[in-house]
Formats: sequence, C-alpha cells, structure tokens
Amino acid sequence: MSATRYTYLGPEGTFTEAALRTLPEAATRELVPMVSVPAALDAVRNGEAAAALVPIENSVEGGVTATLDELASGEPLMIYREVLLPIAFALLVRPGTKLSDVKTVTGHPVAQPQVRNWLRAHLPEAVWESAASNADGARLVQEGRFDAAFAGEFAAATYGLEALVSEIHDAENAETRFVLVGRPARPAAPTGVDKTSVVIWQREDHPGALLELLQEFAARGVNLMLLQSRPTGAGIGNYCFAIDAEGHIADRRVGEALMGLKRICANVRFLGSYPRAGATEEDVTPLRPGTSDREFTSASDWLARCQDGRA
Repeated sequence: MSATRYTYLGPEGTFTEAALRTLPEAATRELVPMVSVPAALDAVRNGEAAAALVPIENSVEGGVTATLDELASGEPLMIYREVLLPIAFALLVRPGTKLSDVKTVTGHPVAQPQVRNWLRAHLPEAVWESAASNADGARLVQEGRFDAAFAGEFAAATYGLEALVSEIHDAENAETRFVLVGRPARPAAPTGVDKTSVVIWQREDHPGALLELLQEFAARGVNLMLLQSRPTGAGIGNYCFAIDAEGHIADRRVGEALMGLKRICANVRFLGSYPRAGATEEDVTPLRPGTSDREFTSASDWLARCQDGRA
C-alpha cells in the first residue's frame, strides 16, 4: 500500500481537492485526482492509496448518493475524518464570453440545486447538462463543449478560464461535508466531540420497523445527526439506512445502541467513529439522565451483584 498517496474526486480544481488541501498532512502526501467517487475509493481498497477524500453530504441537496452507496457496498472501508468546506460557485467562461453568450451550462449534479434560482433569474434559457465534477465541467468549457461551468473560482486558472460572475449560491452559508476514508482499523480515541456512522439493513419490513431501529438510539439518549434511506437494489420498497449518530463507539450508550441494532437487523456496517469537524464541546447534545458511561457501568455492576446474590 502507498502510505503517502491520497486520492480524491477530480480532476484538479474540484471543491474536493480544496477540502483535501485543508488537511495538514496533505502537504506531505501525493494527491491523485480520480474520475469518480468509486474510482477514488477503489484505489484505497486495492492498496494504491492510503486514503481517499470524497464528498458525502451537502447542506442544500443532502447526502451524496454515489458516496453513500459506495460505502454501503463492496469491500468495507472506514471514515477517519471529516472536513466542512463553505461552497460558493463562480460562472467560469472562456475569456471574452459575455453573459448573453451563455446558452449551455454544466457542473456537478449536486451543484444544480445550489444555483437553480440564480440560473432562473439570470440565464432562464440556458440548457444545463451535468458533468462528472465541477472541475470536469470547467475542462469541458475549456474544450468548447459548453459555454459556462459552475465551479470554484480557484479552478479558473487551471483551465484557462475567467470568472464571469463570482459568489453564486442560492442558500447563504452553504457547505459540503467531505470524509477521509481508509481501510478498516481501530478507531481513534474519543475526543468528546465525535460522530459515529453506520449503514443498517432491516431484517424484514413491517409496521413500526424503522421505529424499532430508531428506538435503539432513543432509549440510550443517542442523538442522530443524519438519517437517509437508500435503495438496496432488491426491488421497490427495499431500503437500507445511512445513519450518523452523535458520540463515539467507545461511549457505552453508542456501543450498546449498535449492539441492539446488530441483534435486530439483517446487517449493520460500521463506517467509523471520528471527530466532528468544527465542533466544540458546546455543540454536543447534553446527556440525558441515565446515559453517561458512569451510569451504564453502575447499572452493569448492579446486575452482576444481583446475579451473584449480592444485590
């Protein structure tokens, strides 16, 4: 395995590359762009890279399905870190292009909902066609296949383009969450400001089935930060669920919730426990009475004494 190589969703000039370069270790790694999320993750699976950075959630559009589906299937991988990156788009064009010249536009599919209102107001007749990434859209503009691309303004120099309009976003404070993914290993020690990600599959579909799964978290005071259903491919109505829960697998309340899920689910895939990006202790949901590690330990000791006749 190449311990010094990180892959990311390319080509050069993507928001993913910008997010990756915020990590301190990126300065000492070989950063290799890949054509797709599956390609970036497969490089980790087959040992060509130590880790991959890929987008997983956007504050406007929600989960990035390509990443969620890839982490839910195939050889298991694990999340070790997350990065939050503020997102604002620029309309990149070939030099000399005016706004009235723009008849075709491109960008990553996740970008479209973030600029839809701007497009409607300023380019209502423009035809949109999706690209593999925002930077790939910039490359297609460079090649003359589209008039303009929505991408990060930093991508303009890479592809010989210019920003006709900057700071485009329909939602203020939009951001995208990226995750650094590697091969499975022991999670890092808890920081007190952590997140745990899993994918779960129901054993069977019946009234209240999802409620039963969620109660494993609720009964132990574990706050959920993301819940998204994804089709399993086994037919209409068959879903798995991607879940982000507050806390670390080493926390008793989280570990016991996962054990509860393992008992009642057809399958549970652990995707990692890792620090929450940009969070402080003030962002952590206060523990409900009876859900601290001390109280779990006390209850376990009490049960042992009962079993020994010492209660």
